[in-house]
Amino acid sequence: MPEDAALLDALRAGDEAAFLAVVGKHHASMIRVARLYVDASVAEDVVQEAWIGVLNGLDGFQGRCSLKAWIFRILANCARRRGGLERRSVPFSALEDEPEEGEPAVSPDRFLDGEHPRWPGHWSRPPEPWAEERLAAHEAASLARSAIEALPPAQRQVITLRDLEGLEASEVCELLAVSEGNQRVLLHRARSRVRAALEAHLGGPTL
Repeated sequence: MPEDAALLDALRAGDEAAFLAVVGKHHASMIRVARLYVDASVAEDVVQEAWIGVLNGLDGFQGRCSLKAWIFRILANCARRRGGLERRSVPFSALEDEPEEGEPAVSPDRFLDGEHPRWPGHWSRPPEPWAEERLAAHEAASLARSAIEALPPAQRQVITLRDLEGLEASEVCELLAVSEGNQRVLLHRARSRVRAALEAHLGGPTL
C-alpha cells in the first residue's frame, strides 16, 4: 500500500523509532485479537512471537495488503498454532453454512441479487450505523464490550476485527479464511446481538 511505503522503508532499514511507533500503535489491539484464540495468560507471549515474525518477514512483505492486515495475519497464525488445542479456537469452515440455533437468519432481501451489475451480493438495505452519541457514555461502552465478549466465537472474531480493530471486510475474510457472505452474516448477527443488549439496558432502540 502506498501509505505504508515510507514506514516500510524505515522498518527495513532497522529504524528502531519506527518499529517502536508501530508496536505502540498496534500492540494493544493485537492483545485483544490474540485473546480471541488463546487464554489471556498466554496472549502476551503470542503477540511477542508475532512481532518477531513481523521483523523476520519484513523483507518478504510484498504490499498486497495493508501493513496492518499483514501484521494481524502473522498474529492470527501464531495464535492458531498456540491455541490449536484450546476449545476457544474454532475452525470457521465448520461454521460457515450453519445458522445459530434459535437465531433468525438474515433475510435474503437484505442483499442485492448475485447478478446485480455493480454490487452483486452486497447489502440492499445496509445495517444502520450505531448511534455513537449513545455509545459514548462509559456505561454503555462497557456494556457493549461485555456483549461482544459473550458472543459465539465466530461472531466475536468478526465484530472485533471489523468494528474494534477497523479491518476491511476483504481483510477479515482472508485473515479468518471465511467467505464474504458468511463474514457479512456473522457481522450482522453480532451487531444485532450487541444492539439488543444495549437496547435492553438503555430502555429503547439504539438506532
